[in-house]
Amino acid sequence: MAKWVYGFGGGSAEGEADMRNLLGGKGANLAEMCNIGLPVPPGFSITTEVCTHYYDNDQKYPDTLKSQVETALADIEATVGMVFGDVDNPLLVSVRSGARVSMPGMMDTVLNLGLNDVTVAGLAAKSGDMRFAYDSYRRFIQMYGNVVLGVEHYYFEDLLENHKEDRGVTLDTELDADDLKQLVIAFKEKVEEELGSPFPEDPHEQLWGAIGAVFRSWRIPRAATYRSLNNIPEEWGTAVNVQAMVFGNMGDDCATGVAFTRDPSTGENAFYGEYLINAQGEDVVAGIRTPQHLTVYGKERNNSKAPSMEMVMPDIFAQLNDVRHKLEVHYRDMQDIEFTVQQGKLWMLQTRAGKRTTAAGLKIAVDMVEEGLIDKATAVGMIEPASLDQLLHPTLDPGANRNVIARGLPASPGAACGAVVFSADEAEKRAGQGDAVVLVRMETSPEDIHGMHAAKGVLTARGGMTSHAAVVARGMGRPCVAGAGELRIDYQEAAMYVRDLTVKSGDIITIDGSNGEIMLGEVATIEPELSSDFSVLMAWADEFRTLGVRTNAETAEEVRTALRFGADGIGLSRTEHMFFDGERIVAVREMIVASDEAGRRAALEKILPMQRDDFIELFRLMTGLPVTVRLLDPPLHEFLPKGDAEIAEVAKAAGVSIEEVRQRASRLEESNPMLGHRGCRLAITYPEICEMQARALFEAAITVTKETGTPVDLEVMVPLIVTKRELDILKAVIDEAADAVGSEQGVRPHYTVGTMIELPRACLMAGEIAETAEFFSFGTNDLTQTTFGVSRDDAATFMAHYEKSGIFEIDPFISLDQDGVGELVKIGAERGRAVRSKLKLGICGEHGGDPSSVAFCHRAGLNYVSCSPFRVPIARLAAAQAALADS
Repeated sequence: MAKWVYGFGGGSAEGEADMRNLLGGKGANLAEMCNIGLPVPPGFSITTEVCTHYYDNDQKYPDTLKSQVETALADIEATVGMVFGDVDNPLLVSVRSGARVSMPGMMDTVLNLGLNDVTVAGLAAKSGDMRFAYDSYRRFIQMYGNVVLGVEHYYFEDLLENHKEDRGVTLDTELDADDLKQLVIAFKEKVEEELGSPFPEDPHEQLWGAIGAVFRSWRIPRAATYRSLNNIPEEWGTAVNVQAMVFGNMGDDCATGVAFTRDPSTGENAFYGEYLINAQGEDVVAGIRTPQHLTVYGKERNNSKAPSMEMVMPDIFAQLNDVRHKLEVHYRDMQDIEFTVQQGKLWMLQTRAGKRTTAAGLKIAVDMVEEGLIDKATAVGMIEPASLDQLLHPTLDPGANRNVIARGLPASPGAACGAVVFSADEAEKRAGQGDAVVLVRMETSPEDIHGMHAAKGVLTARGGMTSHAAVVARGMGRPCVAGAGELRIDYQEAAMYVRDLTVKSGDIITIDGSNGEIMLGEVATIEPELSSDFSVLMAWADEFRTLGVRTNAETAEEVRTALRFGADGIGLSRTEHMFFDGERIVAVREMIVASDEAGRRAALEKILPMQRDDFIELFRLMTGLPVTVRLLDPPLHEFLPKGDAEIAEVAKAAGVSIEEVRQRASRLEESNPMLGHRGCRLAITYPEICEMQARALFEAAITVTKETGTPVDLEVMVPLIVTKRELDILKAVIDEAADAVGSEQGVRPHYTVGTMIELPRACLMAGEIAETAEFFSFGTNDLTQTTFGVSRDDAATFMAHYEKSGIFEIDPFISLDQDGVGELVKIGAERGRAVRSKLKLGICGEHGGDPSSVAFCHRAGLNYVSCSPFRVPIARLAAAQAALADS
């Protein structure tokens, strides 16, 4: 019989940490905490396979699931000495989701399940606290009513706020038992009013309703959005965890909290977290009450007046601190933990690898190596390569003028500037129009995730350092300021108020998530300074990687940036980018409109010294490193004059009439220029262009070689080759130019000639082309276009729908299509090396900076990838992780 349910508690468990694919991350870690002797309330996990079965079978459960759940529930009852649904001694449970990877706040949770009008009296009698019992009941109705029954959350919030206003109190904790009884009645009446049926009283009906709600939440929009943003496959499904309730809201000897074993913003080895006395877990993460700091250090650092847990509950804090150390040693990573204190006893409710900023991740990884907790290989594997992008962009200039209007908690570091928007939908809409926006909310909820992703930064009036806004923003790399209590936000007026200042939707603000400042207007930025931790970890990555990482660069600024980030050379220098400068574009256009070879050569003579000077600067910067220069690629019409003034300027420079320029431009227009007269086809038609570029390259190479005494490692790349004959013709032109320059200079340049493989036929004919080519660089941008028959400039009109429909898991222009385009790359590599065994292979499309694509290139046996300068560190780390995965 298939096993659908795995129990845990009482010091043992049927599962363990490495069963996360089956039990989900939460269930696997609850089992593991039991196995290592930590205090965990007993419970059971319903496996992810049930979720798959549920969706594959029209939302029906396996036949044997019910009996297995009943058995597991009986085990909980035996462990805690309570009975589910019993009048006098009722067992209450929580029902939570648990995907194999952490998806904080994305799916549904129900607490205090099992309460009804009868069992609430039993809970009151058992606990001796009527207020606690009815507080738990009203929370249960509110949560179950929203999550399972679909009654809008704000109905319950409005009833609660109105009752507090009528009683003249501010906090939930100021309501007495009679108040809470009245709220229970009001909540149940609202449910019946909205649904036309009463709130369910049968605990077993409640349980199966909650289990179904968790499984259904796997496909709700916010969860689908999170999966899409984080490349989590839908078929993984979620587990469901049912666990005996422990209560942090039974009085002043009870508490609940969330903590990180190290600071998730900075990586400092300091216990970091928040707690609330007499509260349940959602009070902390939802920002309903402003939480207090765990430690004295945290309290003092944040200038908090509220006492820390270390002061109020020193014995419990000491136990929690011991758990912190035990978990770090066991998991060998920083942990995010949830806990409850019930009448002086500590219970652990969750542990998982903590979300952290990239800077914090680097510090944690390096520190843990130095502490002997992990080795270098583990440290290199701890950092998500794409997350390095957070470190490589500007931050606020500390010397710039700042109009600080308020302060909050520094919840996620970095700076963001943009127009204020007050809804996630508006953030997504305006960002889609190209606007930079800052999402401003009272507090965020999982429903806001699409807006948080679209925004440059997030600002909330409520919530703490472990609130939803803080955790999600840190994971996304978005700056966030949370808990800015001075702000008053009015959604209807689309405005926020700070004392006597009004900030309206569309006004520009700047937030600094590193210090919590909120500023009116835009503040200047400066380039980032990379920490020593970054340098240390990247040096370790270089020890492991075997794949070279080059850059795509043409300008001195781009080259310097790439070298600062550790590039091994230039894998693509696009010579056409050098043509658009003010003076030279006129000469280029003069060459294009020339009616014969003599006219073209006259114009090319003007361009030659400009190209040579560009290459000299490039080679000086790259001394000793390989430089791949691609000859002219785009169709000539891209360089043509657009307006009357430009046309007149070109006509004057070329000595022809304006009408002749217009006619030439008309003749060069193509219906599909991407597949037209471009690349090597231009050089075959006009070999003098190839000759000029080759001469400029060789003259520059010899000049720099003489200056430095180090030969320039030059690779001349011919684009868009589909036949060996094309490459033979153009290699002869290049070799002839090299001979001529060598004869003139008395030194023959050092160079190789290769091609960009960017068409399917070139991959198939790679063996033949390799007879002439000394290297291949796969141009995966165009190879993707021509393999799919899709223009990347037009794909945006339907690509999102294709991803949503499951046709593509991810846009193939962002991450290499390894099954199709990747197969062509492998064919080209294998056939090329079958002819030339030491054929140098690389890729130079945008895929060169995508971690998944880099891993593919490692497996395919390529020599290097080439990417934009700011993605060089990402590619270096991804290459190291690919090598470690092979070892």
